[in-house]
Amino acid sequence: MGNTDSVVRFAYQNGDMQARGKPETVVAELPGGGRLRGGGHWTRDLAFSLNGKTMFVSVGSRSNVDDTDNNPAEKDRADVLAFTPEGKDQRVYVAGVRNAVGITVNPKTGELWGSVNERDGLGDNLVPDYITHFTPGGFYGWPWFYMGGHQDPRHQGKHPELQSKVITPDVILQPHFASLEMVFYESAQFPAEFRGDAFAAEHGSWNRQKRTGYEVIRVPTHDGKATGEFEDFLTGFATPDGRVWGRPVGVAVGNDGSLFVSDDGSRSIWHVTYAGAGK
Repeated sequence: MGNTDSVVRFAYQNGDMQARGKPETVVAELPGGGRLRGGGHWTRDLAFSLNGKTMFVSVGSRSNVDDTDNNPAEKDRADVLAFTPEGKDQRVYVAGVRNAVGITVNPKTGELWGSVNERDGLGDNLVPDYITHFTPGGFYGWPWFYMGGHQDPRHQGKHPELQSKVITPDVILQPHFASLEMVFYESAQFPAEFRGDAFAAEHGSWNRQKRTGYEVIRVPTHDGKATGEFEDFLTGFATPDGRVWGRPVGVAVGNDGSLFVSDDGSRSIWHVTYAGAGK
């Protein structure tokens, strides 16, 4: 389990409804901090490589767009860190990722993917959130650049040597979508063309004149690679006049191939099943 400043492990057997004992600390120190206005992004998502030998931990930035040069508050933040499952051999797996709220491993390719919240303060139409596979050792721009080599005007002229190295994400979402958890679908209940695709929860904008997000999207793939597009899958959490009653957060696939969606707006868990023919 990822805490704000640590990773802990609980003994578990399938079917357990409560913890078997006290948690064991695996990673004693992660860059800490509370919510953004009080000290940074606070979620710490976890994923494991297919062979179980690498544990990935996403750590969001402490700030919206503070310069990281000589800034100890941002050390090892806006990164995805990698460890052994025992919490050893810490390294930066990818950098310049402002806040990868959801990370998961593609079961087809073994690649780590992330659902990323980008920066604010550049208006309604910048900067797009995104979903992408992560290239090991890759740099994704924050805080100096975004969407490839586009320079953030608040850091004009900084680090020109990095501009050509910024990786453009696979799937560009709407700005301020607040993209959260994601999962790959490998089950058989939904139509066959859904197999291998990803579902992602879009929590929704809080700082945009016209609301965006408030839905679950489907991200098509082909042979494990993103096609670059996305489509609405589960909608209706915001009314046409702009009122919001639900905000998707987490997505998970049940043993029967149905989809579960947690929603902290209505404090509900939604269960999505397929009733059509032609699986």
